[in-house]
Amino acid sequence: MQRLLFQGPFLLHHYTFIFIFAIIINMNSKKKLTKAEIVDGIKRKVDIEPSVINQIINEFFVEVTDALKEGKTAELRGFGTFEVRTRKGREKARNPKTGESCSVAPHGVAVFRPGKELKEDLWDIVG
Repeated sequence: MQRLLFQGPFLLHHYTFIFIFAIIINMNSKKKLTKAEIVDGIKRKVDIEPSVINQIINEFFVEVTDALKEGKTAELRGFGTFEVRTRKGREKARNPKTGESCSVAPHGVAVFRPGKELKEDLWDIVG
C-alpha cells in the first residue's frame, strides 16, 4: 500500500515528477538553481500554494534520505538514481582546515547517477 504524505487532495506521488523536471529546466541564466526558484517554477506551472509545494519538496527529500538510510536506492526513471556507496577508510589523512593528521573510517557517501534521458538532454551543453 502506498504511503500518503498529505491529507486531502495533495499526494506526493502526483507532484514528484513536476518537482524533478523543474530541476532540469533552466529557469534563469544563473549557474545555480535554489529551492525557492524550484518552488516558483512549479507555482507557474500548477495552481498550488508555494507553502504546499515547499512541503512536497521537503517530503521528497525525506523519502529519498530515508530510503538511502535503509540501504535502498531511490530510482527515478528518466531522471536518475540516488544510492549509497562505501568509501574506504584511510589510515593517513589530513584535516584540510587544521592540517592535522588523522585517520578516516570507512563510511557511506550519497551518489547520484543520471538516467539515460537526463544524459541525452544534457549531452549538447558545453560549459
